[in-house]
Amino acid sequence: MEPKRKRILWQVPFLILLIVGTVLIIRQQHSIPYQHCSGMIFGTTYNITYQYQDDLHQELKAKMQEVDSALSMFNQQSVISRVNTGDGIIPQTKTGRMFLEVFQQAIEISRETNGAFDITVAPLVNAWGFGFKNGQMPTPQQVDSIRRFIGYEKVNIEEKVSRSKQQATENLAIIRKKDPRIMLDCSAIAKGYGVDAVAQVLTDKGVKNFLVEIGGEIVTRGISEKRLPWKIGVTKPTDDSLQVNSELQTVLNITDKAMATSGNYRNFYYKGGRKYAHTINPKTGYPVQHNILSATVLCNQCARADAFATAFMVMGLDGTKEILQRNPDLMAYLIYDDKGKPKVWYSQSLKDKLAQ
Repeated sequence: MEPKRKRILWQVPFLILLIVGTVLIIRQQHSIPYQHCSGMIFGTTYNITYQYQDDLHQELKAKMQEVDSALSMFNQQSVISRVNTGDGIIPQTKTGRMFLEVFQQAIEISRETNGAFDITVAPLVNAWGFGFKNGQMPTPQQVDSIRRFIGYEKVNIEEKVSRSKQQATENLAIIRKKDPRIMLDCSAIAKGYGVDAVAQVLTDKGVKNFLVEIGGEIVTRGISEKRLPWKIGVTKPTDDSLQVNSELQTVLNITDKAMATSGNYRNFYYKGGRKYAHTINPKTGYPVQHNILSATVLCNQCARADAFATAFMVMGLDGTKEILQRNPDLMAYLIYDDKGKPKVWYSQSLKDKLAQ
């Protein structure tokens, strides 16, 4: 028998085994169920879908509660609440490390956006929010007074070596504020970070196919139950403060990506016939007045997408384009008002993700 023919005959059994093995793997993957869980966290809803044999809801919920214990301003025992009330020492715990990770990322994005994203803006947001609700805007004097203790550059981390009774040493992180009235608020990045944290739990479990959504911020991997890429809609912006209109502007394929959206079209107030957005410009102290209605950002980390979506609402179209040029990992889908008509601008790298 010819040597070439012998080699072919020897290869046939291996090819058959490879094909059978592939079929068995695919069949096994199809037999693994998709699990669904939902609930409330961070003052909003969450929805998680994942393909796994076991129910992981309690484990995923525990991870979200850890993030809440690190970053929630509504939890008086959280790390950020203790920082805001004067105790700047960050504990050497999971929640302490979470807070530091988010704080450092927030400061980096604040620098990159020249303060358009700023985790110290909460007092201004509160002043305008309460003012709208009470029917009385903050005065220029009040805005100027509050701006004195607004600014990410007025907060930093100091590392200090501490010696215990057993003479063991540990590095303590301490948040130093230049003004005790400075208040940190991670609400514009915490949901995204929570999504990343849940996604990491699933990844560590070996889950290949999942979608994690918290308050509209999303991370996806693999494929959906329909054996198709995950598709997420971007809502068409309308003056719909009651949120009864859910017409879609477009649908995006976001498999293996994170996505976050920030928008003013459902959060606004009218005063004296003038429309005010809920997004506050930390630099001016006043609501933004440019024409962006919503900013959707895609990248590899949901916390990053979350923060930049907020920054883009402050920066406007031209400022957003400059940031995108310097950060090629970011993709944006912007809906803006052009003389009363909604227009769309998006990154060219996003073109192949447009489903319709």
